[in-house]
Amino acid sequence: MEIDKETFKKLFPNLAKELESDKNKVGINSVRTNPQTGEKAHSKNFVNYMPDVIDFIRRCDTEQQAEEIIAYMEKRKEITKDYAKKLRKQLKEKGVRSFGPKKEENYYLKHGGFR
Repeated sequence: MEIDKETFKKLFPNLAKELESDKNKVGINSVRTNPQTGEKAHSKNFVNYMPDVIDFIRRCDTEQQAEEIIAYMEKRKEITKDYAKKLRKQLKEKGVRSFGPKKEENYYLKHGGFR
């Protein structure tokens, strides 16, 4: 179906305004016609990466939150009782930031080259 510009504006006035405005435009700086090439080009920093207990603890703000993470992972047998004990000792003696700086929201997107 083909319609002229004026008819389009009459039928879809808001859409016509949006299309003609400079707002909400997204630049395209490359085009790949081969999907396999595009897949190879994306960042591989976190491909097949599985966060561990330390990654989850680094998202915590408080020692209580970190303790909940340790208890949960211990209960699910994702960490051993001995490892959980070592983590609790470090948490109690050195605090939650001893596991590393806090991982901010969208950490993997920001540091994985996806943005």
